[in-house]
Amino acid sequence: MAKPIKTVAVVVTTIDEPSPGVKRYVLADPDGWQLPPFRPGAHIDVHLEGKLVRTYSLCNAPSDDARYVIAVKRDPAGRGGSRYMHDELQVGARIGVSLPRGGIRTSDSAMNVFVAGGIGITPFISAIRDLEERGRTNYVLHWSSMGEPSLSDMLGPALEGGRVRLYNTLVESKPDIPAIVGAHGSEALAYCCGPAGMLQAFESAVAHWPDERKHVECFTPPKPAMDGSAVPYTVVLAKSGKEMVVAPELGLLGTLEELEADVTVSCAGGICGACRTPWIEGPPVHRDRVLTAAEREREVIVCVAGCAGPRLVLGI
Repeated sequence: MAKPIKTVAVVVTTIDEPSPGVKRYVLADPDGWQLPPFRPGAHIDVHLEGKLVRTYSLCNAPSDDARYVIAVKRDPAGRGGSRYMHDELQVGARIGVSLPRGGIRTSDSAMNVFVAGGIGITPFISAIRDLEERGRTNYVLHWSSMGEPSLSDMLGPALEGGRVRLYNTLVESKPDIPAIVGAHGSEALAYCCGPAGMLQAFESAVAHWPDERKHVECFTPPKPAMDGSAVPYTVVLAKSGKEMVVAPELGLLGTLEELEADVTVSCAGGICGACRTPWIEGPPVHRDRVLTAAEREREVIVCVAGCAGPRLVLGI
């Protein structure tokens, strides 16, 4: 049986810096072919030198299938991915990217309420461009930033149509999130991506909403909580037959690395979905912010997972 495709080869065709500290990259097929399709707000994993893998939202509309556009904010205190992208990656470089995954489900009839902070705008650019291209203007964007927003040139029709409220938090208050999400009726869909404080305010404001009407995107993994009651268990790789005891101090991710398991890891914090893996026996302890309840019945985000039984058998 052929192995599933893990990466697609692309070439960096354009790099620009729309605002200081934020670079935008256009990726295309080396031979000019169409790239695999994606949903609005989907993500790709970018595979860089030194086994660096980082996850970024696609900013272009799904109809723009000849390229992938991503934007990366330089984070000097990060784990090295944004520094490499800013300092090393050049036009003409050939890299691998994953097939796009995930995305944002918008409504063609109910109001779509987007709340973004800083570079958290990236998944919503794609969703808004898709709505605009399809003649749908049933949305509003509340976007805060410290100073002038980056990437605003990608939202021309939205800005011109008065569907965007910008907040420069250097000179004005932050968005009143409870008021924003509460102003659009019981059928509205609300989406948020931004720093931790914004996400906390949003999740509190929509805590009583049905899951299908709210969507959160994280770009900074939360600090993992230490489980003082964790006990060792055995992880088994079903296809290879490899197994190893998972000691609490090493964790599942460290153990999979020891086993040289075929798992791609990007965020290591349960927010990107790069390491979603089928499971056969467990049950796993799920700690991610990616999978739905239904998906957790058959998949697990291994970078943050544990096990509630003596054995965790993974379908890899």
